[in-house]
Amino acid sequence: MADSTFYSGQTGTNVQGGVNINNNRRIFNFGERVAELAPQQSPFFVYLSKVAKKSTDDPVFKFLEQRHQWQRRNFELVSWTWNIASSVGTATTNDLTIKCKYDKYGKISEGNECEFILPGQILAVKHQDGNVYRVKVSNSATVKYASSNGDGIAHTATAGTTIIDGEFLEALDDASSVSSSTWTAAGAGQVIGSAFAEGTGSGLGWEDKLFDREGYCQIFKTAMSLFSNTALATRYRGVSNEYQRVWQEKLMEHKMDIETAMLFGVGSASGADGAALSTAQPMRYSWGILPYTEQFGKVYNMSYAASGYDSFLDAMEDFFAIEGSNSGNKLVLASRKVITYLNKIGAGSFLNNSVGSEQYRLDVQNIQGSFGHQVTMVNTIFGNLHFVPEPLLRGPWEDYCIAIDMANVAYRPLAGNGVSRDTFIETNIQGNDIDGRKDQIITEAGLEISLPETHAIIKFS
Repeated sequence: MADSTFYSGQTGTNVQGGVNINNNRRIFNFGERVAELAPQQSPFFVYLSKVAKKSTDDPVFKFLEQRHQWQRRNFELVSWTWNIASSVGTATTNDLTIKCKYDKYGKISEGNECEFILPGQILAVKHQDGNVYRVKVSNSATVKYASSNGDGIAHTATAGTTIIDGEFLEALDDASSVSSSTWTAAGAGQVIGSAFAEGTGSGLGWEDKLFDREGYCQIFKTAMSLFSNTALATRYRGVSNEYQRVWQEKLMEHKMDIETAMLFGVGSASGADGAALSTAQPMRYSWGILPYTEQFGKVYNMSYAASGYDSFLDAMEDFFAIEGSNSGNKLVLASRKVITYLNKIGAGSFLNNSVGSEQYRLDVQNIQGSFGHQVTMVNTIFGNLHFVPEPLLRGPWEDYCIAIDMANVAYRPLAGNGVSRDTFIETNIQGNDIDGRKDQIITEAGLEISLPETHAIIKFS
């Protein structure tokens, strides 16, 4: 077994102390350098290693998602029969029934109660006549979670709606032109503040919940075949040192194993051979960004035809929506076919449609990336997309792009108690009586993906 551990120094330097990998029975930490091998072949792993790397001390790592509440206090109208007592007065009868597209965790979903509606708030609601009317929820209203709403605001979780009793709604705008009629679900609205009289007590509060997720560290192993000492001493044609040639190939193989898992893996944890997790040898598989986003994030379907340009802008309007906690920049891993489409010129091409003579079109330009990649940057009015060729998006994924918010992903190598399971090399793992040599590369790491609605799959056809 190894008698010491050597750690790599700064990027581009030799391992610490200038030791040679041929030293007998050493463990070399290679975690900071493996991503530098041919970065064009594994762009996602490179970006994860350089800008989104944080260790975990548990192979099953849990994390919390926080979606900020202030940007989501909008709702949809289910029904409301509004009987106006005077031009500016009180809605005396009937109820306002509304729903929202966010659950208590702030996750986008249909048909939820509006827990953020409180006494003292002012609501703006769009009527069928096209006008927007303001109403105030009375400070004397109460809030409760029940099917009955006789004393204020009721959140009916089972029905996915919120009901505000009509007698607690005060009209703030002249609505004399609105006759007694039923407002249908065509309406929508949002909270536009609150108002309280002088000398009154504190208002009621509400809060979102933090959502709990978990990820898994996967153990990657890449071993060399046993080289006899005779083979090590033999000079070969082509590359004289066959051992060093195979070593280089194995490092690349290991790096690509991690890249493919971070792209295509499906996360799970079980006992050995699918047995219960309580068994002695649990198996863990890391999530990959593509299946995770397809299952929990957003998916957009585009066309290679000229009409795809308009669909692209429509998708970006939804994708960069502030309600989704998006940042303004996305790393987009794209297949070579999609990169070719983006850079073609001529009538009907994406580039021609994007940077044509009309104003306010997309700004498309090719730039040099920070980590050795050629980047096609598409600047929309909603945010920036940085397209990088991903050679592994081929075959069944040749028409795919994966738009990733790098603020919400992390590469999580296992490290704790002074032991790091980030990529390292074990030398001379053969038995002591073997006249030869065998080495292997090991990594234990997983991918953390949070706020999946900030990531998207873009499929072209």
